[in-house]
Amino acid sequence: MRRFIFKTLPILLLAVGISMAHAQDKIKIKVGVSVGNAEQTFEVVKKVAARDGLEIQLITFSDYLQPNEALAAGDLDANAFQHKPFLDSQIKARGYKIVPVALTITAPLGIYSKKYKNVDQLPVGASIGIQNDPSNGNRALLLLQKSGLIKLRAGVGENGVNATPLDVIANPKKLKLVELDAAQLPRSLDDLAAASVNNDYAVKAGLSLRRDAIVVEEAKGPYANLIVTRAEDKDKPWVKKLIKAYQSEEVRKFIETEFKGSLIPAF
Repeated sequence: MRRFIFKTLPILLLAVGISMAHAQDKIKIKVGVSVGNAEQTFEVVKKVAARDGLEIQLITFSDYLQPNEALAAGDLDANAFQHKPFLDSQIKARGYKIVPVALTITAPLGIYSKKYKNVDQLPVGASIGIQNDPSNGNRALLLLQKSGLIKLRAGVGENGVNATPLDVIANPKKLKLVELDAAQLPRSLDDLAAASVNNDYAVKAGLSLRRDAIVVEEAKGPYANLIVTRAEDKDKPWVKKLIKAYQSEEVRKFIETEFKGSLIPAF
């Protein structure tokens, strides 16, 4: 009887060890995303990750400031909503110990109008809405410059130096640049001649980049979105699983099929 117990004990311990290992493999994390297309995409990421033992709980945000604050505070394990220039500006301003770990999508910025079909129709003195945060405001100004509507002083706008309306040195149409919170811009289109709108807010407001934008940012550039974690977590196994799930062929096909060019896989 004792021999039987001693022989079976290692087997039982091995089984318990395997069971515990499987339990440890099944990890639950909280990921912060913006409402809209990021939320839609992550519903697919969740399904892919679940097959690899990673359970994702989505926490949605309606602005661009809370997700980094929540991540740094430990209320999230990761977030996926921002490009590197915005992340860098947040880290510099607030001292967050958070880092990018993977690329997700590129969401081209657009200038939208409910009154005009192209930039040539914009009248003298027209009010143009731009984002009031440094990185996205910079994108808007570069897009206006690309359209020939304004000219920025040399040395700003690129290479990590954000432009502001104070850097405009030529403005032939005497456009009035109205700085607003990014989330407010779609709702302000009725009162503005045009406005620069981030893709996720545009989609939420029923705007189409192809149909409604009068100027569109180039798809390739420094504004690919990122998965971000706390610096202390960046090498943890669940991070690798999260990246693998997002950068899967299943997610790539969903982005290409669902968004038809308004969002582009950056991986």
